[in-house]
Amino acid sequence: MDYAKGMQAVLLLDELDAIAKKRDDAAEVGELKRLVTVILQEIEEWPESGILLGATNHPDLLDPAVWRRFDRILRFPMPSHAELRRLVGQLMDTAEIPPELLDALAAGLRGCSFSDVKRSVDQVIRHAVVDELPLDEAVVEFIGERAGCLPRRARGDMAAQLTRCGVSQRKANELTGVSRDTIRRRLSACDGSQKG
Repeated sequence: MDYAKGMQAVLLLDELDAIAKKRDDAAEVGELKRLVTVILQEIEEWPESGILLGATNHPDLLDPAVWRRFDRILRFPMPSHAELRRLVGQLMDTAEIPPELLDALAAGLRGCSFSDVKRSVDQVIRHAVVDELPLDEAVVEFIGERAGCLPRRARGDMAAQLTRCGVSQRKANELTGVSRDTIRRRLSACDGSQKG
């Protein structure tokens, strides 16, 4: 930090929560608490000739005093379904996959960051290549693995999307844990809203 302070520089402290955790955490040792105090002093004394940035995926772990030391705080929300769908379409060869299956995949990635989505899509593609599966089958398997991480309503939507792209209601039930009756109700509700 002294080196960066001595010049016109931009210093990024990535994973700031690793070195600026809450000092009231009883599980932490005294050494880390002293480190947090030093970091707070360094931030406070940062020269105007440079820019200091901090990044974290866990803002709730940061010591409250850290927030007061920065001039600006930017929060980046998790991607919306539309953003996830667009990214999934860009990352995959969409000629091989029906749009409804891409919608189901995007629904399965709900709550993920863009980097998590990229990593997941790469994993699906790698699985298809290594195990010599059609890409759409690898996507369906991945959706089944992700279904347990989703809220009940999102699983229901995903099960309905799977059946719209040719997966049997029995298979959609096995993958998502959503009953076939619920899947039928979701499908008929969706069909009714599209007609109206």
